[in-house]
Amino acid sequence: MKKPELTDAARPATFEVEAYNERGEMVPTSIAGEHPLTLYVDRREIVTLMTLGHAPEALAIGYLRNQRLVSSIEDLEAVQVDWQTDAVAVTTRSKKKLKALDKKTVTTGCGQGTVFGDLMEEIDQVRLRNDVFLEDADLFVLLEKVRKHETIYKQAGAVHGCALCTTAGEILMFVEDVGRHNAVDAIAGRMWLDDIDGSDKVFYTTGRLTSEMVIKCAQMRIPFLVSRSGLTQMGHAIAEKVGMTMLGRASGRHYLAFTGKERLVRSSQQPTALA
Repeated sequence: MKKPELTDAARPATFEVEAYNERGEMVPTSIAGEHPLTLYVDRREIVTLMTLGHAPEALAIGYLRNQRLVSSIEDLEAVQVDWQTDAVAVTTRSKKKLKALDKKTVTTGCGQGTVFGDLMEEIDQVRLRNDVFLEDADLFVLLEKVRKHETIYKQAGAVHGCALCTTAGEILMFVEDVGRHNAVDAIAGRMWLDDIDGSDKVFYTTGRLTSEMVIKCAQMRIPFLVSRSGLTQMGHAIAEKVGMTMLGRASGRHYLAFTGKERLVRSSQQPTALA
């Protein structure tokens, strides 16, 4: 697989500022970074993303992947981030016009996400694997590991975290950003770069499960979507349509299975799936 030329331009995740407590005492306090990053493809401006800047190259690649603006990692010749101009310049090998830009939909993503093209029509063709299962004991292990991974959130707050995991509870990658859609895009980009198959994986997010989050996971062919938060009606409907197992309110040893409960296995009843 021919990979694009990449910069390595991660920004510091946190910055220290002065804050004053209820007693009037100055307390040095860490806050999360937030930076505008304007994405250009073959010199055409696409979008400005507000990001922590922790994985900007992966974010740009994942954004293009999830918006279906490029069809393969091999379509990309270079991804160059320059924080002096707050820009990421993506060069494609074909230099073709991106037709999907002609239609866009504003979503409920943090800061209002944008979905280009006819993704809702494409999602009708997605069917996720039904021969993979998740034991609740492994899910509980995963939830505990994710809790310990949230380093920036614990230090500064104001960020969302997303993780790509195995069904055995192993965290393959973890990304925090100021918007949950940025975090999922960064993971999508890394999956492309590392040629990781999502069809037997679990995706965890701290944010709510909206239609945009479900669509992005479905595009990555991930059958399990887990959140410690809630979900929207449209997110629920799309998860049912593609056959996704969607778990909300997941924390500690608790979860609610909203769709796809047939893939879940109680450890005490192994190997019988939930009825």
